[in-house]
Amino acid sequence: MEGASFGAGRAGGAVDPVDFLKQPQTILRIVAWVFSIVVFGSIVNEGYVNDEKEAELRCVFKKNEDACNYGIAIGIIAFFACIFFFIVDLYFQQISSVKDRKRVVLLDLGFSGLWSFLWFIAFCFLANQWQHTPASREASQGADAARAAIAFSFFSVLSWVALTVMAMQRYHLGTDMSLFATDQFATDPNTGYPGYPTGSGIESTETYQSPPFSETIDTSPKGYQVPTY
Repeated sequence: MEGASFGAGRAGGAVDPVDFLKQPQTILRIVAWVFSIVVFGSIVNEGYVNDEKEAELRCVFKKNEDACNYGIAIGIIAFFACIFFFIVDLYFQQISSVKDRKRVVLLDLGFSGLWSFLWFIAFCFLANQWQHTPASREASQGADAARAAIAFSFFSVLSWVALTVMAMQRYHLGTDMSLFATDQFATDPNTGYPGYPTGSGIESTETYQSPPFSETIDTSPKGYQVPTY
């Protein structure tokens, strides 16, 4: 847990690599990174086939170049995004500015939500094109790559949705202003406010140790005589 104000109070703390790799968010990023490699790798390596009539390679998804290009583009961008956010998570504790931390969390939240949606479109698009691909020799050659791209597009949707949920939790946790009161007030809501300090209960009989003025006033100063009338 990052704590109040996006955990800026803990800035500068050392990061244990073992604990960092065990964090659910880190594991999800690695999983999403692997899924992206499978999707665009499958399409690039075996997603283009040719038939006996022409030597030019065509996309295995109903010969629709847009389907292959979309799957490759989404996968490559997700690949680099996972690396970027992995590094950001690693150095997140070194960010001392609350505004910078908030921007990082919002960027993670926005990108993860967007890529969840784009992966869903990729899954629907590729599945629809493969469903309408006529059976042929070239289609059977790229069948494994097409099925792998479709399956791991669906898995990518799940992984990025999970990353979106975790980013949203971090954002809500960072903006929970009630956490600021934990350091200043008692945890028990029924506990009253502390009163002013009181004395020991034993009061001295002498209010003052000495009169406020130590000098006495001479009613008949020297050198002055009262006149007689």
